[in-house]
Amino acid sequence: MRTDPFTDTWLFLIGQQNDEVALGYGRWLVAAGFALLVLASIIIAIREWIEDPVQRTGRDVTLWALRALIGGMWFQGMLWKLPLASTENGLYYWTGEEVTNAAFAIHRTFVRSVLLATPNFYILDVLVFFTELTFAISLLLGLGVRIVGAVGVLFVAQLWLGLYLQPQEWPWTYVFLGGLMALFSVFGAGRSLGLDAELRRRYPPGLTFGWAARLVRIAT
Repeated sequence: MRTDPFTDTWLFLIGQQNDEVALGYGRWLVAAGFALLVLASIIIAIREWIEDPVQRTGRDVTLWALRALIGGMWFQGMLWKLPLASTENGLYYWTGEEVTNAAFAIHRTFVRSVLLATPNFYILDVLVFFTELTFAISLLLGLGVRIVGAVGVLFVAQLWLGLYLQPQEWPWTYVFLGGLMALFSVFGAGRSLGLDAELRRRYPPGLTFGWAARLVRIAT
């Protein structure tokens, strides 16, 4: 049960949020992992601020803050995919909601006949967990944000259509989240006080060649 934003944030940071408590001693690993990601995000931002004067703008600080916040959201959201490969978690419940609340009949049929079937759901659970963990790491560290943002748009679009008729959900929530992921991709938000900025300095577009340079141009 939620109380207020400050208390809930503090409980999450110290491993006392409900989804964390359900992990038992594993919650300390989760809390430590998130703390390290946040610390790394701050250190990277400070380093980029010092090394690259071009990034010392309100635009870059805003993009960093927004992607870090959304990265934190993805990290927290992945927790209710645990325990992995189980029907006793939040993902199974909300995937089941798509059977009756998806916008289109073909979507509802696919969820019921394919995604929720055993062992397909166990595979889906693992894939979704690591996909959201990848989103969190990428956005917090500013690494490969262009690709992750584009994948995130597709990921959120499935949620938008899959839960479109769910009375407790507001469809515009997913439009806003998908829009943010799209903006992170289009504007290359990882170049704002993130690791993508370092990679582009190391492999300047148009001036370096090879597979690593091509990957950097695509991902950052």
